[in-house]
Amino acid sequence: MSRTLHLALHPYGVGGPGQHGLWKDPRVAKNASIDVNYYIRLAQAAEHALFDALFIVDSQFINSTYPAHYLNRLEPLTLLSAVATHTKHLGLVGTASSTYNSPFNLARRFASLDHISGGRAGWNVVTSFDTGTARNFGLDEHLDYATRYGRALEFVQVARGLWDSYEDDAFPADVERGVFLDPAKLHELDHAGEHFKIAGPLNLSRSPQGQPVIFQAGVSEEGRDLAAQVAEGIFAPGGTLEQARDYYADIKKRTAAYGRDPDHVKILIHGGPVVAATDEAARRREREIFEEDDDFDRNLALLGRSFGAYDFSVHDLDAPFPDVAHLAEKGGRTGAAQLIERARTENLTLRQVAESVNQFRQSPFVGDPRTVADTIQRWFDAGAFDGINLAFRTEEELTYFVDGVVPILQKRGLFRTEYTADTLRGNLGLPVPANRHTHERRLVND
Repeated sequence: MSRTLHLALHPYGVGGPGQHGLWKDPRVAKNASIDVNYYIRLAQAAEHALFDALFIVDSQFINSTYPAHYLNRLEPLTLLSAVATHTKHLGLVGTASSTYNSPFNLARRFASLDHISGGRAGWNVVTSFDTGTARNFGLDEHLDYATRYGRALEFVQVARGLWDSYEDDAFPADVERGVFLDPAKLHELDHAGEHFKIAGPLNLSRSPQGQPVIFQAGVSEEGRDLAAQVAEGIFAPGGTLEQARDYYADIKKRTAAYGRDPDHVKILIHGGPVVAATDEAARRREREIFEEDDDFDRNLALLGRSFGAYDFSVHDLDAPFPDVAHLAEKGGRTGAAQLIERARTENLTLRQVAESVNQFRQSPFVGDPRTVADTIQRWFDAGAFDGINLAFRTEEELTYFVDGVVPILQKRGLFRTEYTADTLRGNLGLPVPANRHTHERRLVND
């Protein structure tokens, strides 16, 4: 079976990590991150271009050093519910923490989005990167890695159980017999596990796609393992072609080891294409973007996020990188460990480490439309991804990509020329999960 490229859109708003100066761009409204019409316009443009999904990130902790978009932005599920009423085919993927939510409440909210959108909801499961989030939920400390990932696995299992509370034909709504619900097809969950005790049932039926699509962004060993067990879509870090291929192969191998079909896990790498009339113009613009956003103080603050929002400014910038490994254990452990190891082996100062956080790295997806399309095809054919989670600084740059690159991909048979389904699962080529109770009933009857 031939593979089809998948494209998602990830809005920057007024500027996230590595895009600190975006809010200064005159083409970007200063209230973009809280303007629902901004998101609706982007969603409609993505749908016009036949993209698979709109992806909204989130976090629940900030301080004054955080990127502009993080300081003032809309809650994902509220936002996506509004966008759902202005789109018909585009998937709607929102980030929500399994560490700082309760399964019943979150399962109900995503199921509601799934119904509002007609089966286009997706949940990006995160365990919360920012250690300071704990204090916003009445806790003294952030949970450790093992606990967070164990909780995440059980959380998803509980949510899926709740989404199956009703069998698909549970509501005959037979006026003549006076029967609205067939009570034999309503099921309590009665879950009692290590992290949760949930009775159920959920007071909402399944949507046209059965259940929301589960996404994840695993990088650490625990994250990759969680993704292999439960994810149907993965937002991967990207990197070089070799790194992307290694990640892709690793996740597919882990997925198969858990008895799952690797084709039912779609891996989308992060990509920020820069498209211009010529390769030279695009590379020049890429360098300009980097220089616009190269702010040392912001880079130093961004470095602190991996260490529990630690304030590195209290240290001598030109002294050896401080011993802060203990601060990373409950935060961004994987990325922090790489920074610590590099600082140790290369004898780097704090200043040098901070500068390396936002070091200029040439993107592979930069050039004129044909060059960008060629690179996408080469990576796709090499088994580096199933799709790209695209981020553009401005609506204008999205238009460049849609008008210039997408038609080339379509002409080569890599990308759809029309939607073939009304649900997110359908457009991603994912199966509708069987209701566990209906399945059990059939096994008994057989």
